[in-house]
Amino acid sequence: MLKYLLRRMAATIPVLLLVSLMSFAVIWLVPGDPAAAFLDSSASPEQVARLRHELGVDQPLPVQMVEWYGRILSGNLGESILLRRSVGAALLERLPVTLSLAGLALILAVVFGIAAGILAAIRRGTLADQSIMTLALLGLSVPDFWLGLVLIVVFAVGLGWLPSGGFVPITQSVTGWLATMAMPALTLALVQMGFIARMTRSAMLDVLHQDFMRTADAKGLSYRFVIMRHGLPNAMMPILTVIGIIAGSLLGGAVVVEQVFSLPGVGRLIIGAIMSRDFPVIQGGLLFLGLIYLVINLAVDLLYAAVDPRIRL
Repeated sequence: MLKYLLRRMAATIPVLLLVSLMSFAVIWLVPGDPAAAFLDSSASPEQVARLRHELGVDQPLPVQMVEWYGRILSGNLGESILLRRSVGAALLERLPVTLSLAGLALILAVVFGIAAGILAAIRRGTLADQSIMTLALLGLSVPDFWLGLVLIVVFAVGLGWLPSGGFVPITQSVTGWLATMAMPALTLALVQMGFIARMTRSAMLDVLHQDFMRTADAKGLSYRFVIMRHGLPNAMMPILTVIGIIAGSLLGGAVVVEQVFSLPGVGRLIIGAIMSRDFPVIQGGLLFLGLIYLVINLAVDLLYAAVDPRIRL
């Protein structure tokens, strides 16, 4: 298992280097002078030159790249031009909001998506199966931002049950955290439940007619036990693949959802940096999210090995 873990970690190094290179190239994708793009037209040449020096774009490109990778290796992502503070500190401060949002959404999507997929598989061809697959397709077709606005209109404006935005830390109030996280997490989860439900149904249908399932049923075991003990574990490989993809996509979806619900997360920080041309925050934020995505993929690979010992071999 240790050798497998080391191999998977080694395989992430080239990807991390590519992500860091893409983050470095962000500042060069802006047409014209990056410093002039941040400042308005009334800025003096001295102010532009000072900002160019702060961004490091007044040096040759190879020197900038070496300094960029040097800062990454030392854990220094630079300093925000707008916030006038460390980019790493700003990201870590907002990380709990994004992780709690994505984590709660992932739990909702996995629990209800797998349950719906199993029900659709064992009720194949019935009204329940058709209804679940129709709702799954509908969930896949609804944009995150539109669904979030609908939930705000219904549950915040119309019924007044939940706040329309803001964030309460879980350390301050558990009920307050749930109230502020309910609609954003549901917005992210409803879209992803469809993926998991459809994949679970397909994987379970492949397993239900296998010989070992008929043997377990012939032993007189309860049907629920056969499904949960023998059927679902053998169908988990493709489901884990979808969950890994969804866990990464939730980070991208959180960028939009945090903006809709005014959550002070990493996504909203990056959106604000893009709007204000705060390039160090944009670079650091993209690299930070890319690193989290790689960690998620590594965790999914380890789950593969835990579910199927043949992968370790």
